[in-house]
Amino acid sequence: MTSKIIKHERQAMKQEAGEELSEAGLSVPPMGTPLTDMFARSISYLRISLTDHCNLRCQYCTPQEGRIKLANEELLRYEEILRVVRLAVSLGIKKIRLTGGEPLVRREVLSFIKELAQIPGLNDIRLTTNGVLLADHAEALRDAGISKLNISLDTLIPERFQQITGVDAFAKVWAGISKARELGFNPIKLNIVALKGINDDEFIDFARLTLMEPLQIRFIEFMPIGASALWDKSKYISSQEIMELLKPLGPLAPVEAKRMDGPARVYRLAGAAGSVGFISPISHHFCDRCNRLRLTSEGRLRSCLLSDQETDLRGSLRSGASDEEIRALIIAAILSKPKGHTISPDSAGDCHGQMSRIGG
Repeated sequence: MTSKIIKHERQAMKQEAGEELSEAGLSVPPMGTPLTDMFARSISYLRISLTDHCNLRCQYCTPQEGRIKLANEELLRYEEILRVVRLAVSLGIKKIRLTGGEPLVRREVLSFIKELAQIPGLNDIRLTTNGVLLADHAEALRDAGISKLNISLDTLIPERFQQITGVDAFAKVWAGISKARELGFNPIKLNIVALKGINDDEFIDFARLTLMEPLQIRFIEFMPIGASALWDKSKYISSQEIMELLKPLGPLAPVEAKRMDGPARVYRLAGAAGSVGFISPISHHFCDRCNRLRLTSEGRLRSCLLSDQETDLRGSLRSGASDEEIRALIIAAILSKPKGHTISPDSAGDCHGQMSRIGG
């Protein structure tokens, strides 16, 4: 009886994915064919949240009360993630970013990364981390195939770090950044969520780091994501306002973007070793050049960070779906990718998912 139910579910999934493709006048393309969505955006980047678990409790990311962690069986297994990545690469995905929660808290993550790095056609694997465990894992990460790091760091003041994250770990994070520099990771990007009245008095100090260090300091506009997150319009500050605050350091010269670069608009101070980037999802939408998909820690595929529209891959993977069926679901998700989002400082839009599950 169970096998009949599973067979019926598989047929339904295949039919649903096939109908979406048929309605768009498309079919599953040959292996290796680059994917393009309905607005001529080439999709080449997949962000993967390995876990919703984290060793920090950042006030803008996770609910401060009533947070429920996913059980281990609810997380995608490593072999399931590897299968999705192989299929995604066959469809034109070239770049993978591993994130969380905090990816380094998941067991056997280094062994998983080594397997990931062996997938033919995948030539760019990056990691986003809060840096707490980075000093201990940096060398092994480099040896496993990671060369590019994003490190979340919202303050340079240890006491303020504890206030924002709930944990006294600034020294560990800075040690991780120093270790990554020593080992030659490049680029190293520091992600700062810009919060008016909380860390805006440090923006010049962050930007000044680039004068001597080859870091990319990236200021990210505070976004209203998650029904339980600490969204407060009064804490929002636009990228343009941040640039005004940095004027005492001198003019910011634009840096030409490379093909696989992300959404940051990047600038350099005169004579600086590093650069300053601005990610402006609220004030300066970059939806027209978005090239990414997101796989959540519970196995749901999102074509837009700021929309709750998702495709359940975990259910399909565990009910025996074929590679062709999974590929069709990935393509259908891409074809449903919205043209853009409608979130503004005055409107929270329709993104209510928990950021630690979606992937930061």
